[in-house]
Amino acid sequence: MSTEAPEKITLPPLRFSRKRKWAADQAIGFLMEQSVGNSDVISLAAGLVDQESLPVEETRNALNELLSDDRFARQMLQYGTTAGYEKLRDQLLVHLANLEGCSVEQLQIDRDQIIVTTGSQQFLSLVGEVLLDPGDICLVAAPTYFVFLSLLDGLGAKAIAIETDADGMRTDALEAQLQRLETDGQLERVKLIYAVSYYENPSGISLSEERRPELVEIARRWSKRNRILVLEDAAYRELQYDGPQHPSVWGFDDEHESVILTQTFSKSYSPGLRVGFGVVPRELVDPIFDRKSNEDFGSANFNQHLISSVMDSGLYESHVEIVRNSYRKKRDRMLRAADQYFSHLDGVNWVHPHGGLYVWMSLPETIETGFSSRLFQVATHEERVMYVPGELFYADDFFRQRNQLRLSFGVQTLEGIDEGMKRLANAVASIL
Repeated sequence: MSTEAPEKITLPPLRFSRKRKWAADQAIGFLMEQSVGNSDVISLAAGLVDQESLPVEETRNALNELLSDDRFARQMLQYGTTAGYEKLRDQLLVHLANLEGCSVEQLQIDRDQIIVTTGSQQFLSLVGEVLLDPGDICLVAAPTYFVFLSLLDGLGAKAIAIETDADGMRTDALEAQLQRLETDGQLERVKLIYAVSYYENPSGISLSEERRPELVEIARRWSKRNRILVLEDAAYRELQYDGPQHPSVWGFDDEHESVILTQTFSKSYSPGLRVGFGVVPRELVDPIFDRKSNEDFGSANFNQHLISSVMDSGLYESHVEIVRNSYRKKRDRMLRAADQYFSHLDGVNWVHPHGGLYVWMSLPETIETGFSSRLFQVATHEERVMYVPGELFYADDFFRQRNQLRLSFGVQTLEGIDEGMKRLANAVASIL
């Protein structure tokens, strides 16, 4: 019998899919790692929710109620359905009607058009999967939610930025871009117009009420060879602290054929439960069901029952009011700190948002804010404060600004917000 060791086989490298390559090196992973891994750094970057207002008591009460009946508890601990818990979807119809200021009947949709997902992020992913082929086009605001831009990258789709102002995406600029795409023979590649309609992440700006019906009308009118859909991301809809109340873009789509709406309980109740939902045109129901069946054949059944119980008990609305009050104080503290520490610095300005979790700041054009910039190094390593570089939120270089940053007041304490803004101002002043 031979005692020689077997020859070691060197395996060739793995061959990844194109989607893996498209989705590589996303900024969200780096930001989360930096925020969690550096406890001595004050993070004004993480888009996490207020730790102290997370609904421990409400959730405990709901859990005790749910688990008091063994038979019902076993149903919750079993697989659910792809579309989601039926009772919760009925409750979501009522919830949506309340937000829209109408009756359930006036919504003119039924339970089957509501799909419960693992947070709204899964819903955004499902929509992209069923609608976008590599090379297809999604029109987005400049700036917009950078994780959605990463999602488009992962699908091989092309994001084209549309200019914005204090009223959100400019509909005249949207129209002009669609005209250019038609002239270039690319109109049939346009599948989606993505709009964060309330307190945009990152800018904090809401799409004006005047532009909401215009957005629907433009999508319908330019649907010449194929349907162009508006994907309305209303993740921050319930986090309003003052200012005007706007109806959804979805509410202006009388036929419910041109707008997809998604919302989430992550911001208004608990991100740990990961419950979101989407409202879709009938033609999209089966394609999304089929795609979702391949992924998970139903989001966490227990979590859906828990949210349903919280809504049943009336605890949800009271908790949302607690959350609003907490965030209102935090927003106000960040804005006061901005006035106190930045107002004497030339060329620095910021948005005063009516809701959401973010303050959008612009510095003089000579100061870059990216990961490799001098400011980022000074802020994170010397002043021990983090922000998100604004350049991440642009789909292309035409509109990309390298002197902006997003500041989050969600997870920090009032004292942490004040100290973080002071440190950041010190970093900016040192660069100036």
